Amino acid sequence: MSKLDELIAELCPDGVESKPLSEIATITRGGNLQKKDFTESGVPCIHYGQIYTKYGLFTDRTYTFVSESTASKQKKAVPGDIVMAVTSENIEDVCKCVVWLGDEDIAVSGHTAIIHHNQDPKYLAYYFHSSMFFAQKQKLAHGTKVIEVTPDKLNGVRVPVPPLEVQREIVRVLDNFTFLSAELSAELSARRKQYEYYRNQLLTFTNDTKKMPLSDVAKVFRGEYITQKGSKIGEIPVILGGQEPAYYIDKANHEGEIVVIARSGVSAGFVSYWNQPIYVTDGFGYEARDGVAIPKYLYYALKRREPELNAMKRGAGVPHVSGEMLGKVELSIPPIPVQERLVNVLDNFESICSDLSIGLPAEIEARKKQYEYYRDLLLTFAETGKTIARQTDRQTG
Repeated sequence: MSKLDELIAELCPDGVESKPLSEIATITRGGNLQKKDFTESGVPCIHYGQIYTKYGLFTDRTYTFVSESTASKQKKAVPGDIVMAVTSENIEDVCKCVVWLGDEDIAVSGHTAIIHHNQDPKYLAYYFHSSMFFAQKQKLAHGTKVIEVTPDKLNGVRVPVPPLEVQREIVRVLDNFTFLSAELSAELSARRKQYEYYRNQLLTFTNDTKKMPLSDVAKVFRGEYITQKGSKIGEIPVILGGQEPAYYIDKANHEGEIVVIARSGVSAGFVSYWNQPIYVTDGFGYEARDGVAIPKYLYYALKRREPELNAMKRGAGVPHVSGEMLGKVELSIPPIPVQERLVNVLDNFESICSDLSIGLPAEIEARKKQYEYYRDLLLTFAETGKTIARQTDRQTG
């Protein structure tokens, strides 16, 4: 019998009760911070965008700062609180959260919920990333271009609440998975940095290489507004602005090679390459002009500039990049034969780093699926009080 079996048999032999979140937590909305409020030092602050781009499940040291006067007007999370982003561009990302594990209070920006609770914080964070929670948030989410789950609606989410000792043992098992995955991811990150270094070196040209604005290098294809509710399910990826397709429908508005730059949200400026039927919505597509550039070279040239493109976004709430600004971005355009040689080299580099059938990425993907499998099993309690995963605990430590 595993330790988790023993704890359940001793502490909750008659079952584990599911409770609405309102019974184990108080939920408040974050403050009203904007980019102009951020400073180089001062009071720590978590911005909702960081939850999508910088954090895993937990953080204790990566944050922004605001001045003391600004922080005094903001809602704050205390150590152990969960900070949840309650708006996103798609249903998959909305309600992503992070546990604040620092040793001081931290200011929290808007578009978030601060969940102050009386449970094990990591246990709740793992639950909020489970398929069981996903099924609940799907029913609570609303919106089309921006998906939202309001803090008030979160109060009705039901969470299985075993004794704290059981929660901590589940956390221990799942922490082992995340630690192993983190080690592999760190190694892959180092490999990708090496790739980016060589890519940047290959795409650095002498001053006599012709430079052209993007508007002269490619024809722009503007995305068309669409909603998931008004579409039929199919196999055509919808490119909404995130780093993955938002969903899949039965029709396309573009076929063939194209480079897409996300228009709005946290991922504004994200560059992707497609050579299949797709439906571009909240983004700008760029078709390389014949004789000027080949599509894959255009992709690599823009991918190198991705941080600059993201920095171009403007506006509060849901920031966006403009087609006019993108059109003025200058790119080095060597002769077509040079572009073809560069693409051949960079394709080989990228496949080593990204192809899920090669080396580390494949192992990371396998670990991810294994972790998600055990996470959902460990967090699914039967009426008898035993989790469905009991017979697998011996394998997970």
